[in-house]
Amino acid sequence: MKSLSSATQSVRPHVVIVGGGFGGLRAARALRHAPVRITLIDSRNFHLFQPLLYQVATGGLSPANIAAPLRSILKNQANVEVLLARAESIDAAARRLTLHDGTQLHYDYLIVAVGVRPHYFANADWQAHAPSLKTIEDATRIRRRVLLAFEAAERESDPERVQEWLTFVVVGGGPTGVELAGAIGEVAHHTLRGDFRRIDPTQAKVLLVEGAERVLPTYPPNLSARAAESLAKLGVTVRTNTLVSDIQPDRVVLQSGDQQETVRAKTILWMSGVRAVPFADALAAATNAPQDRLGRLIVQPDLTLPNHPEIFVIGDVAHYAHQTGKPLPGLAQVAIQQASYAARLIRARLRGEARPPKPFRYVDLGYMATIGRAAAVANLRGVHLHGWLGWLVWLFVHLMALVAFQNRLLVLLQWAWNYFTRNRAARLITAEPEPQPERERQIA
Repeated sequence: MKSLSSATQSVRPHVVIVGGGFGGLRAARALRHAPVRITLIDSRNFHLFQPLLYQVATGGLSPANIAAPLRSILKNQANVEVLLARAESIDAAARRLTLHDGTQLHYDYLIVAVGVRPHYFANADWQAHAPSLKTIEDATRIRRRVLLAFEAAERESDPERVQEWLTFVVVGGGPTGVELAGAIGEVAHHTLRGDFRRIDPTQAKVLLVEGAERVLPTYPPNLSARAAESLAKLGVTVRTNTLVSDIQPDRVVLQSGDQQETVRAKTILWMSGVRAVPFADALAAATNAPQDRLGRLIVQPDLTLPNHPEIFVIGDVAHYAHQTGKPLPGLAQVAIQQASYAARLIRARLRGEARPPKPFRYVDLGYMATIGRAAAVANLRGVHLHGWLGWLVWLFVHLMALVAFQNRLLVLLQWAWNYFTRNRAARLITAEPEPQPERERQIA
């Protein structure tokens, strides 16, 4: 594609996209033939395939397997400029966006696809003790904690302290929590079997805590039951109708009805709760747009903000309840379909079409979760799959969704190796070990 001259680009409408995730990237690609110039802004230089972060966190994949540089993805799209930056504030009346370094960008259309962050509700101090899983750094931090727990247990002589190190608590029984708990169970019961001399990794306890009456509460009940069965086979204990009332570095306090229980554990992981990123608050303040209790922006049927038809909000940060009366789920498919809709609407406006657009309609293609080796549950437009067949479908869908071809090939080879050997080649402790208290025990 021939690159556009700066003079030609300057007269073309400017579309600014904030966020290089599923929604932002799809929006940029969907406008590749439109007579616009596009600026894609992200604080990271790569697109991340978040659904597979849990595999990085448990050593199944390396970070580079699930990420690809944005500039590389878009290098052949001449009407796109990528900026490594963070959006800080906005002047909606002047259509001007201010970046973290003070740079200001004028836009004709703005697509906001900034996503969400972990939310600890009114307990921000829990974050230091129970990391979440939203970024590559989160994944490598969790991988380090999990692997260091086994190493620390190997050096302990007190059986109670050994058990503390070998107890893993995952808070949140949604798809990410279920997949992470299952992967930790697989690491303990299969991958690390025979690797240690003083401890038996298969004695590890993995506890999955969910406040609802079943894991995967948004899934059909039969698939939730299948997921619970698969978790049990991996040694994961599921605790439903249970809330967390306190988290400390070496324990978590659980509340089930009137009963309280303290679980001694050195590794606690938070997979429960999200909230919109700070830029959503800045955008709401600048446009007087309503927000829900999670900070998501309540959008109109055409995904724009009230009184601002030039501003589209898509993906996890958008509260869209016009279709079912409930907000759409935070799935990649939602963001992708919303991005395609926003791009179509921008192209229609550029053509001068004056008729009111049809409201956005999400087509539910299904959803799925995997629980260890050759076990998954899937709901594909009413067709329920589980076990081996569900896992094959999960594998194919996730491979095809990876952006870069080389990533697909690398992941396929890695998964094949993991499947036949039960080995996880990426189980590396890649940062400085966290300081541990000195011990007076001598190793014989």
